[in-house]
Amino acid sequence: MHQEIFLGLKKIPFFSKLPDETLHTLAGKAKSFIFPKQAIIISEGDDSSSLYIILSGKVRVFSSDEKNREVTLLVQEPGSYFGELALIGNEPRSASVEALEKTVCGIISKSDFKHWLAGHPDVALGLLCDLSDKIRHLTEKVKQLALANVYERTIKVLQDMAVKENGIFVVHNKPTQQELASMVGSSREMINKIMRELTKGGYIAIKGKTLRIENKPPDSW
Repeated sequence: MHQEIFLGLKKIPFFSKLPDETLHTLAGKAKSFIFPKQAIIISEGDDSSSLYIILSGKVRVFSSDEKNREVTLLVQEPGSYFGELALIGNEPRSASVEALEKTVCGIISKSDFKHWLAGHPDVALGLLCDLSDKIRHLTEKVKQLALANVYERTIKVLQDMAVKENGIFVVHNKPTQQELASMVGSSREMINKIMRELTKGGYIAIKGKTLRIENKPPDSW
């Protein structure tokens, strides 16, 4: 498992540039844990303070209000991590994290990470740059939720998830309609209607877990 955690760290951009010996030292401080599908790994408001490296599986980072209305902020896969804000502050967890499928994480405690970081202060700049990128992404997400309608938000989410293959944009392992509804802050029924119209119009094609954007969807609906 040590090697799996080491390889997981190597997939993270700002860690990947570090010498292998340095990463092996950090990997040695991690413990692995398996989370079943739909398990809540972190709850908003928790006082926990560990860093989680995703080794396999997929999670969603979400926030909810007192009426249990949820909005998905991020969907993360192997090669990414979460819980890093707790490493640099003492505030409760700012969001919840749920396993969307069976997920394996390497977990590093705050005290172990800070002790390791003290010996490698150059890593701190990379961590801050990565945090800055996440904040920009979340700021854009909030702007979309505030200013765009459901259709526009849905198109933007699908475009952000897609990769270009042979001139066609493809979403592999597409989210369910309920997951997509949570990502855009809407109801599953509305997402169902939008997806049905996009399919009927020939803008998207769905086969199994793959979604292809066949033609550019209209700007408005």
